[in-house]
Amino acid sequence: MSASGIATGQVEHMLRQVTPGRYDAYEALLRALATPASGQVWMLLWHGQAGSPDAQYGNMEVDGHGYAPCVTSAQELSASGWNRGYEVVDVVDVARTLYPDHYGLWLNPHAPGGGVGLPWLDLRRIATGLDRQPAGPLRLSEPGIEIPQFYALLAQNAHRTPAVRALRRAWVQPALGAPYLAIGLDVYDTSPPAVDAVRAMMQQSIGAVPDGLPVSTVAMTDEHDPVVMWMRAGARPFYDREAHVPAAPAQAPAGGYGYPPARY
Repeated sequence: MSASGIATGQVEHMLRQVTPGRYDAYEALLRALATPASGQVWMLLWHGQAGSPDAQYGNMEVDGHGYAPCVTSAQELSASGWNRGYEVVDVVDVARTLYPDHYGLWLNPHAPGGGVGLPWLDLRRIATGLDRQPAGPLRLSEPGIEIPQFYALLAQNAHRTPAVRALRRAWVQPALGAPYLAIGLDVYDTSPPAVDAVRAMMQQSIGAVPDGLPVSTVAMTDEHDPVVMWMRAGARPFYDREAHVPAAPAQAPAGGYGYPPARY
């Protein structure tokens, strides 16, 4: 068997391990798909041929979310009965194309059970680096842990940092991995000096965080980040340079941040 055949077999083996609630198996599948040696798919073209200007991926809707269908090997392409064009691409490349339009990728929709869907937020993780984003679906809430000294010091340091407009917070519980506190940074200026000043603000404040409590930051300008989406929908700032309003408990918005009901 060729190296590409071995890699394809690896993806399809992992695909068979994915069942509802098996987020570890799903994460292993994402890692295989994000690896150039193994992460290729056969994209089904509704119009045109591979490389032609009018080539257009197929599309399907599941639970109100859009997906582009694909298959994971030449054998699966034959089994699918697809008789139009197709394009063999790296998943990393197709992820970069699809996620900004909030489209996911659906693997082997012809297979028994209907295949497996990758929501657009997971394509974003593949495109930008799996380890840089928490594994979803995420559980997001107002932080319940009491650390007033940290919030007070951070707000004080933010007030001394002109680039900062406001700060928000969320408690993030990934599908895999430890929960953590996320701080949303809303800034006026993204120039290198401003970024350095905001980084220094966090470094000056982090010492007030209890040992063992992970803290991360997100830029409120990132319209594709699910934590940012949640903060914008329901988390009032605990520091606001312009309004100086007290924080209120956040309410989770509808829609699941792009994730359909669990169907992994």
